[in-house]
Amino acid sequence: MAQLYRAGLNGAAAERLTDFPGGLTAFAPVPGGTTVALVAPGSETQAGPDRLWLLDLATRTIRSLGHLNDRHVREVAPRPDGLALAVLTWATADREPGVFEPGLFLVDVATGATEDLGTPALEAADLVWWRHENAWQLGYRGLTPPGLVGGHAVFAVPGHRNLTAGATSCPIELAPGPHVLFADGLDTTVRRLDSATGTFVEVERARGSLSGLSVSDAGTFAVIASAGNEPEEVRTQCTISRTGPTGIRWGSQERLHYAAKDGTDLDGLLVLPPGKTTADGPFPLVTLVHGGPYDRYADRLNLSWYPSGQWLAAAGFAVFLPNPRGSMGRGHAFAAEVAGDVGGAEFGDVLTGIDLLVERGIADENRLGIGGGSHGGFLAAWAVGQTDRFVAAVVLAGVIDWPLLAETGEHSRFEAALGGKQQSPITHAHRIRTPVLILHGEDDTNVPLSQAELLHRALGDREHEFVVYPRENHSIREREHQIDVLHRTREWFSRWLTPARPA
Repeated sequence: MAQLYRAGLNGAAAERLTDFPGGLTAFAPVPGGTTVALVAPGSETQAGPDRLWLLDLATRTIRSLGHLNDRHVREVAPRPDGLALAVLTWATADREPGVFEPGLFLVDVATGATEDLGTPALEAADLVWWRHENAWQLGYRGLTPPGLVGGHAVFAVPGHRNLTAGATSCPIELAPGPHVLFADGLDTTVRRLDSATGTFVEVERARGSLSGLSVSDAGTFAVIASAGNEPEEVRTQCTISRTGPTGIRWGSQERLHYAAKDGTDLDGLLVLPPGKTTADGPFPLVTLVHGGPYDRYADRLNLSWYPSGQWLAAAGFAVFLPNPRGSMGRGHAFAAEVAGDVGGAEFGDVLTGIDLLVERGIADENRLGIGGGSHGGFLAAWAVGQTDRFVAAVVLAGVIDWPLLAETGEHSRFEAALGGKQQSPITHAHRIRTPVLILHGEDDTNVPLSQAELLHRALGDREHEFVVYPRENHSIREREHQIDVLHRTREWFSRWLTPARPA
């Protein structure tokens, strides 16, 4: 169980400060240096709601803080003057219905007096404070209303005002200032709120991805950055500190911009085998669809434990990484287009990109593969039930039956808002003739194992393999399992896409 320790200096032993039977969920030092806000269960198990506590560093005493009517505490943010805490809550510890009944409160550090700040947007997170006209403002990131599908926005309290309404980029992280990271197509920007105009002004535009935004009291920020084929590095406004491997021969990465059949602007990435150019095509092409669907491929080093661009490119494949509608990076309206229509125009966007690569002589029409995890796994399973163009598919933790997922998964109503029976791969599984590799975590609470079992049973004696990773949830975490995913997926595509398939 997680507990709070104070690190010792000059070789001194670390000092344990808490002993919660159910473990510690989160903590936040209160400005002033004498107290720490804690989030931990009020009982000996994690089954009940998390409570708000205050640790006095001088006396080592811990007391319950605030009167929140037994609500489940999700996040706490001390106000910079050290006098109050912003506390984000759910009605219950269970995601359903807790996430649909959020609450935001102000708690006085000295007295525990509580003020209701009104109902925040769904999926509220990233509480930050700033000063405006001698008054404290509170901001957070949450789902843009209305509806359960779409992009995120930055909201300000009081009033829960949407500060990014109509934006064509998507806020992904908040930090004091307030500074905000925005996903902007294939790139990322750092912006700061201009209090005079109420708009966000660009501070820096970065190629690729930025994450882990941290801002000092003086306004200097630090981020973790990756662009093109460069591994992640720690960047400030003045310096760069490289942390990843160097001297590795990566595959070249090309930015793609193209139009969907209805004229919608789309983007994505093409990764080629190391040492190769587009003139060396056509290549066997693997299309990897990202999860979400509210996620994206940024122009960064695309290498991870799941089937990734550089991993497959190293085996001789060209890899297409599309950002179809529903993705992050083009604003709320673009993200909301998949509501109730996953596998529709979204799938058309993927096919349009593949057609473009075939027309350019980069992709071999007779050696096409598709794969993905989570929502990407859904789209891979959906694809092979709609067309025989793909020679092989990999479905990692994929959605096979939307109505069943809405009943059994942890995102319930959100899943129901995305798709129904007609958008479910299981409805069209009888059409599948493509060899499919199915991978799933045994203890997946997001997309339960029953989804993979449905596809496995539906395929029967048709060509497929089904692998279950013990102890794993939605994201595979054990190193040996991650290595198995990498090798198994690459071997699967190599088996079916090379040598060339007869025309």
